[in-house]
Amino acid sequence: MNPTLYKAALIDLDGTLVESIPDLAMAANAMREELGMDELPLDLLSHFVGKGMDNLIKRSLAGQLDAPEPDTQLFEQAKQAFKRHYHQLNGVHSQVYPGVVAGLQRLQAMGLQLAVVTNKPHEFTLPLLERTDLYKYFDVVVSGDTCPEKKPHPLPLFYACQELDIHESEAFFIGDSLNDAQAAQAAQMPVLILPYGYNEGRPVEDLQVNAIIDTIIEASDWLIKQQPQDLTQD
Repeated sequence: MNPTLYKAALIDLDGTLVESIPDLAMAANAMREELGMDELPLDLLSHFVGKGMDNLIKRSLAGQLDAPEPDTQLFEQAKQAFKRHYHQLNGVHSQVYPGVVAGLQRLQAMGLQLAVVTNKPHEFTLPLLERTDLYKYFDVVVSGDTCPEKKPHPLPLFYACQELDIHESEAFFIGDSLNDAQAAQAAQMPVLILPYGYNEGRPVEDLQVNAIIDTIIEASDWLIKQQPQDLTQD
């Protein structure tokens, strides 16, 4: 039985459901090696994730978060190399975070539909969900190239609600970054943030969110506390 007026949870993928940095970092470093560049440390590369594959590649090429636009030919060469390596590595070393499966099961038991909303390209999203055995929990999957815009634009969230046949006021978002918080706020949805993911090296405590939860299991606890007349925080 659903104790609130919410009908769905929209959930980010990388850094929220799955610790995918090991595979992304290996692909980025394999790309750099192919281009004659030195490897970058895992901690640095983890800050480059969150705004889509193209931004990850640009940042990995530059070795910095605020990356300048690379030469077009170099970028295309790098992109092909990254995709080739990531197709081989995607899901190999990635791990589902603790509490994810139990949390998804609890949300489903409460009567909620579930959707993934990620900036990861479709060609990598479904294989990762399948290899981590998470695909079966989701009614809808929205990838980074499903819509003309990516998060932090709200369009992917609106699209997920449309596919779930609900109004956006009947959904809330679970993520790990400023990107997710801004997308949810633009869609006027409550947003819960996990502290263990990829927020470009910045503390999640600085984000304007409805709650910071330690695991997805706690999302159901937050839901139970919500009253129908007080669904969102100011």
